[in-house]
Amino acid sequence: MHRLLLVAALFIAVAPAAAQAPSDPWQHQKLWYTAPAPDWDNSLPVGNGRLGATVLGGLAEERIVLNEETLWSGGPYDPTNPGGYKALPEIQRLIFEGDIEKAHDLFGRTMMGIPYEQMKYQPFADLRLTFAGHEAGSDYRRELDMDRAMVTVRYKVGDVTYTRETFSTAVDQVVAMRISADRPGALNFDAVLLGFRNQAHSNYGTDYFWMDGIGPDTLRLTGRSSTFLGIEGRMRYEGRLVARPEGGTAEVDYKTLKVRNADAVVLLFAAATNFVRYDDISADPSARVAAYLDKVKDRSWDAMLADHLEEHRSWFRRVSLVMGPDTATVPTDVQLKRYAAKPDPHLAGLAYQFGRYLLIGSSRPGTNAANLQGIWNDNSNPWWDSKYTININIPMNYWPAETGGLPELSEPLFSLIKDVSETGRSVAREHWGARGWVLHQNTDQWRAAAPMDGPSWGSWPVGGAWLSTHLWERYLFDPDEDFLRAWYPILRDQARFLADILVEHPKTGYLVIVPGMSPENFPLYPGNGRFFDEVTGAFLKGRMMQAGVTMDNQIVRDLFDAYLNAAEVLGVDPELRAEVAEKGRRLPPNQVGRHGQLQEWFDDWEDLEPEHRHISHLYGLWPGDEITPRGTPVEAAAASVTLDLRKTGGCGWSYGWKVGLRARLAQPEQAHEQIARYLSDNVLTNMFSRCGRALQVDGSFGTTAGIAEMLLQSHTDTLDVLPALPAAWPEGRVEGLRARGGLTVDLAWENGKATELVVRTTRAGTLVLRGAPTGQVTVDGGRARSRAVAPGVISVEARAGATYRFVSSVR
Repeated sequence: MHRLLLVAALFIAVAPAAAQAPSDPWQHQKLWYTAPAPDWDNSLPVGNGRLGATVLGGLAEERIVLNEETLWSGGPYDPTNPGGYKALPEIQRLIFEGDIEKAHDLFGRTMMGIPYEQMKYQPFADLRLTFAGHEAGSDYRRELDMDRAMVTVRYKVGDVTYTRETFSTAVDQVVAMRISADRPGALNFDAVLLGFRNQAHSNYGTDYFWMDGIGPDTLRLTGRSSTFLGIEGRMRYEGRLVARPEGGTAEVDYKTLKVRNADAVVLLFAAATNFVRYDDISADPSARVAAYLDKVKDRSWDAMLADHLEEHRSWFRRVSLVMGPDTATVPTDVQLKRYAAKPDPHLAGLAYQFGRYLLIGSSRPGTNAANLQGIWNDNSNPWWDSKYTININIPMNYWPAETGGLPELSEPLFSLIKDVSETGRSVAREHWGARGWVLHQNTDQWRAAAPMDGPSWGSWPVGGAWLSTHLWERYLFDPDEDFLRAWYPILRDQARFLADILVEHPKTGYLVIVPGMSPENFPLYPGNGRFFDEVTGAFLKGRMMQAGVTMDNQIVRDLFDAYLNAAEVLGVDPELRAEVAEKGRRLPPNQVGRHGQLQEWFDDWEDLEPEHRHISHLYGLWPGDEITPRGTPVEAAAASVTLDLRKTGGCGWSYGWKVGLRARLAQPEQAHEQIARYLSDNVLTNMFSRCGRALQVDGSFGTTAGIAEMLLQSHTDTLDVLPALPAAWPEGRVEGLRARGGLTVDLAWENGKATELVVRTTRAGTLVLRGAPTGQVTVDGGRARSRAVAPGVISVEARAGATYRFVSSVR
């Protein structure tokens, strides 16, 4: 586990950049297109953490899909399977003896949660706007301005220009839309607010919605969530759309809102459910919606917009990135298609900021954590239920939070961790016979923690450990003992769980997790291959269960290190510290396999899928830090071979992961190759990452975090400046990046070399830098001393509350 960059503890400073970039970095933070979105997957998103909207931008018919983050199928439930642990010794014996088939089946019969699957994130409403006579518009432009968090659609019909502007405001907790015409009285349209029903599961008797018109200017949608897998649909929800015409009229005709002869109209959408927390659904959605609308009843569009911009920019403008010439004159979909052949630094900069934009839009203090699709969804049966998949996706969602100047946006993840540390106690006890708490591969809004979907996915008990490492990472970026003390019990109880489930490998004496698996890959041991799984009732490619897989070992080491460091800082629990330290020493080391690769499993098996999308056994390289080119060169070289063997295939998130992995190996061109392939082949036109055919947010977040790793790294004792800068990005400037130890950093480079570096901190300590500009060093405008400690490495004794500036003597 990495140490703090400064020897003394530092307090984080998330401050505005010290100086603005030479050109305005906010002017061209836009994605834009010359045609409507062909489908929902390519629509443009806005969000305030709780309410999301996606705009397709049609001419004669506009479609806006509306989401409220707490609308899920089912209701509170507990999938714990009492007594499941009784079969665990036999499952472990079978695995050690190589009888994976029987172990797999026994796990499926005894240790799965009930029900086997989990609940689904649901769409809320479908707003349709019909504009008669607008079929043949001209001069069309559809745009997402990330700095304004606004989608704008503009076009002409005849000599009239029509404009639609949409944003989701965290200040007023509504989705706001203004539709205008530049000729008085020229605006006419009809609006309907449609509901969603899960027709695929034939839940006509369990879920419902009603669509009603209320008074002269309001549409209302009310409903109940669907029952799924025997879990009663207990969610209640309400949404209302209110029209405020400017000139002309707005009236409701049964279920249709009709606007006639208006100059403009403002539409306000408010929504709520009865959700309070995973075990409490006692809220009144109607009262909540009424309160939201009452708050904005006297608020003008201009006032709401001004407050929205100020609030959004307080997040978005914390980090700026300018690379290369501005290419904003070219539509975004065209830029994406040509990136592989003609790398565009400006587009890479947009990809970086798009990940930050999505996190701001889908995760705010007090909301749910961002799920597989953030908060955006148009399908009652979304891919993988749009829930929380732990074995890479949800951790990746939060990788950009710390480096990207958005640490508070991790609070929803921390709340999720707290919740599952509660629900996971009975699962740890009944499924594993262990102290503490456990989370397996997935969870949902109801914080289900038991094995799910089938033994091939459910037999992975380290999901809670992975998520818990985010708590320690927060402390490393912001060394606050009060924070650490508040969250220490979760780290402690996760360490207890892992210490309890480790068992001695009968052939080596190492302590290993069994059963475990390397998500979601198949070891090619003799006899493994396609089989019929009695739990899922489907043919699967192979079985996954093993003992002592590399990823499990790395995650356990990472969690143990985090716990031991936290306990040492706080000076608590000496007996548990001794137990954890002793068991940590008996974990298997990383191993190099026959091809020079880092072994994925305890035994040196080949892969059933050699180019598998997951790279689980490289967790120790990134997001972990036990593998580094300078600290563990043999393992780092083996990790590089692994990446070469995996090649560049996989889902969007695979590319995002590989960007950061290559950056950690100081391989700039290979990292950029992943970005090029990602932007060319694995994003939708709106820059959402793609997994197969599915829209997901994880790859967008992973790519953002990976680009940050290319520019600045702080996971060792040294602040590494431009550790993986590719030739395609010869010049640029970034302001506001955060580093471990409580640092904020501005950085400029020309011809591939750092020319200026600004480091800010608020506590004293030794600052060690690699790749910093070699020349004058100042502190708060006066000269400062630095000393060389190795080739290309300098150190400075940093003062409290100081700003250090390193300027190259050669430009």
